Amino acid sequence: MRNPPLFSLFSVLSLSSTAFIASTTATQALPELPAASTTAADLGNGSTILNRDLSQFTTTPASYRDLSHFTPTPQPTFGSLSPNAPMGQLTGVNQLSDVQPSDWAYAALSDLISRYDCLKGYPNGTFRGNTALSRYEFAAGLNACLQTMERLLAETTANFATQEDFEILRRLFQEFETELANLGSRVDNLDSRAQFLEDNQFSTTTKLYGQVVFGLQSRLSNSIDFRNNTTGATGSDGRTDTADPNDEVSFGYNAQFTFLTQFGPGSYLLTGMQAGNINTNVTDPANYGLVNNNFTRLGYESDTTNSLIFSDVSYRQRVTDRLAVIIGPAGVNPVNVFRGPSRVESAGFGPISRFAQRNPIIQLGGTSAGAGFDWQATPILSVQGVYSAAFANVPTEGFIGKAYTLGLQALVTPTRNTDIALYFLNGRSGANQGFLNTFVGDEQVSSLNGVDLETNAIGITANWAITDAVTLGGWVGWTTSHQRNFNGSVQTNNWMLSLQFPDLFAEGNFGGIFFGMPPRITESNLSANGQVLGNIPSFFKTGSTAFNGGRDDTAYHLEAFYRWRLSNNITLTPGLVAVFNPGHNANNDTVLIGALRATFSF
Repeated sequence: MRNPPLFSLFSVLSLSSTAFIASTTATQALPELPAASTTAADLGNGSTILNRDLSQFTTTPASYRDLSHFTPTPQPTFGSLSPNAPMGQLTGVNQLSDVQPSDWAYAALSDLISRYDCLKGYPNGTFRGNTALSRYEFAAGLNACLQTMERLLAETTANFATQEDFEILRRLFQEFETELANLGSRVDNLDSRAQFLEDNQFSTTTKLYGQVVFGLQSRLSNSIDFRNNTTGATGSDGRTDTADPNDEVSFGYNAQFTFLTQFGPGSYLLTGMQAGNINTNVTDPANYGLVNNNFTRLGYESDTTNSLIFSDVSYRQRVTDRLAVIIGPAGVNPVNVFRGPSRVESAGFGPISRFAQRNPIIQLGGTSAGAGFDWQATPILSVQGVYSAAFANVPTEGFIGKAYTLGLQALVTPTRNTDIALYFLNGRSGANQGFLNTFVGDEQVSSLNGVDLETNAIGITANWAITDAVTLGGWVGWTTSHQRNFNGSVQTNNWMLSLQFPDLFAEGNFGGIFFGMPPRITESNLSANGQVLGNIPSFFKTGSTAFNGGRDDTAYHLEAFYRWRLSNNITLTPGLVAVFNPGHNANNDTVLIGALRATFSF
């Protein structure tokens, strides 16, 4: 891709998982969806400060912000200046602003300039006589004098330089040749020793990184038709459609902070915290929330009721130049361990919606505590693996076995302009029951109380930088889940296509257009005790769970946003989202969402 795979521009924090237990029973007519979440998946987070690549294990971790303004300006050398430069050939020592008649070298400099006309200064009119002379500068200065003398001799300008003078300089050069060689060897040795010290000495250092997001957002008035196959005067189900109660303009924040502590080369502890109050979730009336919540949520929203919570507590260690490991009780999951081909997964810098952040199946399980690795197998192939648990701190659930996600990803960069990620995940729902906990689209796949789901998911994400200014991207994801303690299985799929425009209109800006289908149940044949029960699509047809089959309708998601960099630390992102047939129900109104996001990074 245009941006190097081992350096990312964005950074956000992930939150520890919160359990959401379905309370429906096999005889209840209405399945229950989870309440507002503060998990990594719910936030639509991207990578952590270390951005999911091996650059996180270098001694200088990359920040999500643009660090180009910290690059030191190279100082010109004698050899880099030409006679046409503002301070090229001098006509008098008085042109050097930092050389005074009282300086001990004033006479020597005056003689060199007036007699031989071969001295060059720096463009700002200084000589920098107290600055150490490098070998390159010495060679450039000496060469300039020799060339001037040769020219003067060729022009027979003996009044300025004699053959004797020229021979003296040549003898001086030969006489000091050995000393110069020894000096060069000493300099090389010092460089080698200094590099060794830089690579091996360290002190425990903690740095603070963070971002604060201000969000101004609203949905236009709309309503949903809860069921879709009966007739009626006011709605297909014969009753008044349910209006969206969250159609007012809201304003809130999401603040994320990470303390990055380095214990040694390639040894880091991340401690992340978060607070926020943005929440577009609908809980009452339940009908609207049941249909639309997972189709309308924003990628940057988070509601901790203004309380500061720990979102990431993880330790990362570089084992070899090609292998790194991570372990921690919070912030360790596929979202944060897998390297992302997409450059815009961040809550503060990426798309407006949660769905457009990344393939939802990577968020499977809403897990948080675990261990993982990142292996750069070849220059073009890296492999990441992770085991993560949803309720590791709960004795009845535990770290192993009941509610977990196991993931493996291969990221291939076959060309400079192409990234391809292939990933497989396996997980169990445990106390999450009939939920995939991806928090996007059809993430509730069974309404049976006490169901234990085992899910396999496979996906592919690819990005192709057609030019430096245009990137074509997309993903496809599939899941298949079977009930371990009941019969039957259910399948979902989702896809997304995107056009991304890096540096649109100005460097550091970014535009994007995303179009896709949120996760949709395509097949479902769940049953319990010999009865057809728990199938979500059939509930939305007749209000019962008596039929097998997938969704009849399909929801589509269209989004456009433009990230405008006001400065190195402030961006402003307006965005529009349209969800057609939300809830995979063609009888529902199209939902239009407008948002204005301001991100302050440090």
